[in-house]
Amino acid sequence: MSYFAKSLAASFVVASIAAAPVLAQEMHPVTGETLADEQTFTYSLMDDPTSLDPQIIEDVSGSAFARDLFEGLMNQDADGNLIPGVATGFTTNDDKTVYTFTLRDNAMWSDGRQVTAHDFVYAWRRAADPETGSPYSWFMDIMSIAGVGDVLSGDASPDTLGVRAIDDLTFEVTLTASLPYFASMTTHATTFPTPSWVIEEFGIEWMRPENFVGNGAYVLTEYIPGETSTRERSTSYWNNEATIIDKVVTLNIADENTAHTRYLAGELDLGTVPTGQYLRLKAEYPDETKSYPRLCTYYYSLNMGENGPESLKDVRVRQALSFAVDRSIITENILQAGQIPAFTFTPGATAGFEVPEVAFGMMSQDERNAKAKELLADAGYGADNPLELELLYNTSEGHKNIATAIVQMWKETLGINVTLANMEWKTFLQTKGDGNYDIGRAGWCGDYNEASTFLDLVSTNSGYNDSKYSNAEVDALLQSAKTMDDASANYTRIEEIVATDMPLIPVYHYTGVGMFKPSLKGWPFNNVEGNWYSRDLYKIVP
Repeated sequence: MSYFAKSLAASFVVASIAAAPVLAQEMHPVTGETLADEQTFTYSLMDDPTSLDPQIIEDVSGSAFARDLFEGLMNQDADGNLIPGVATGFTTNDDKTVYTFTLRDNAMWSDGRQVTAHDFVYAWRRAADPETGSPYSWFMDIMSIAGVGDVLSGDASPDTLGVRAIDDLTFEVTLTASLPYFASMTTHATTFPTPSWVIEEFGIEWMRPENFVGNGAYVLTEYIPGETSTRERSTSYWNNEATIIDKVVTLNIADENTAHTRYLAGELDLGTVPTGQYLRLKAEYPDETKSYPRLCTYYYSLNMGENGPESLKDVRVRQALSFAVDRSIITENILQAGQIPAFTFTPGATAGFEVPEVAFGMMSQDERNAKAKELLADAGYGADNPLELELLYNTSEGHKNIATAIVQMWKETLGINVTLANMEWKTFLQTKGDGNYDIGRAGWCGDYNEASTFLDLVSTNSGYNDSKYSNAEVDALLQSAKTMDDASANYTRIEEIVATDMPLIPVYHYTGVGMFKPSLKGWPFNNVEGNWYSRDLYKIVP
């Protein structure tokens, strides 16, 4: 999930914590590996998640918490395939506009209550209710749930949303369009169940450890903002006997070099690879340093909204800025970990998507630079009328290095003066969301493995269309794609339009990079969405 992809990324005590492991710890039941006596998984975060509430979470690090603390209808395996979660399965009607999920009867909340279809009805209505203020409420819209538009606009009660509990263990969803990938969207945190009775009692403090109730494999036992958090096994979880990791600990370490040093000192099981150091670390620690495909794109938003600079409302300026970015320098000289230069928004790792050959991506960098100069001159900018802009990014040495390089490219090629501004994560999100910026760093990781998870961001009404871009043809193509068996032609056309209108500058498609202690096993390197579950991890005797 994922807004502004970040590094894997609050003091209270909770009453309901996990007991000692039920599973014998001597040998892994499947692999036969000898298990370590201590099963604590520790990793670092650059910043606190935006929230731990499933209906409020909007970032990658928060989603990792959610997958431990809660469980949705469906999960993913290590290869990204859909597997049962709270739901044991689902059926559809003939035209796939009604999905009916059958829930397992042994799914429990950590306070001992049974998880029912009513809990999903409550959560989905809560996500769409304007009063909740969910930054991901738009996700319910792209799920095409019946009645969602009127609920989101405040013209209809959340009770009218097309979801219902047929009985305690049967959850039904009615759609306005046939979405072949709908079930895969239920692995997203926004759709996870939440306990109405706890939220009604404690309000916004319901996620504090002493109040927390979840239905996942872990419960929240400690959360010190800006410092650390702990989640421990829940004895109420239906599959607790198959869980091996007892405790998950996060340490807030804002500097990637410091995080790396602490990994080498043995404080972390999963460590960062500082920007530009992958090749060196791979040579020095070949068994620990990993690079793997990710369903993510790093890009810059160009603010075309009412608070944005007048210059960025000129397509020639936007094109010039994009053309003048030498993406190969970013991927080969700065990052050096297999990242792919991006000329489209959607990455090639997306299921069923073939990256189209957009025109400016077929040019050499010299040709792009020459065209960029011509475009900027045509727009009326030059020595007598210099263009000045500000580039906003969230605090990170890696983001700073990339921004510094790109600003230098703009200076050398176009004579543009672009100043850098950095903010801590939550302030950065708020500033961009309010439209108070010129150019802004962004990253998007797919919420499900289909091209619309990227391209919906350039629709007029997308909650994360920070560029405030609007194109009627794009909106129509996205809408018609929802009911097509093969929407690839629509997606190719959208990428072509975006490559011309340039509301954003795609920079590169991600790879995941990290350092993994040899004792840590079970990481899903083949899941391009990057969805990992602590309950699937384990530690062995190295």
